[in-house]
Amino acid sequence: MEIRRIAAGPRMSMAVVHNGTAYLAGQVADDTNADVAGQTQQILAKIDAFLAQAGTDKTRVLSANIWLSDIATFGEMNAVWDKWVAQGNTPARATVEARLATPAYKVEIAVIAAV
Repeated sequence: MEIRRIAAGPRMSMAVVHNGTAYLAGQVADDTNADVAGQTQQILAKIDAFLAQAGTDKTRVLSANIWLSDIATFGEMNAVWDKWVAQGNTPARATVEARLATPAYKVEIAVIAAV
């Protein structure tokens, strides 16, 4: 079976498609000066783009893992997530507080989707 890598780099690929499933790497915001809502919007836009490159979309997301640098911002992130997520097609999801790769990152999101 074919394995297709999207935006493959020396350390990781932004997405890998195999056997009808797209696995997206954890996505972070480009503008780290944005608040949690702004970073979440940026990340979800990146996820939409990578899902499209993989031949799928947010209605086919199976699971999502979300890491917040401060769990107190859960509501801010959810306000953006709830506007983005495909109602009736909500994925299994986990959200935890974690120290991210740099203090400037307030949120990171990874998803797996059916193709």
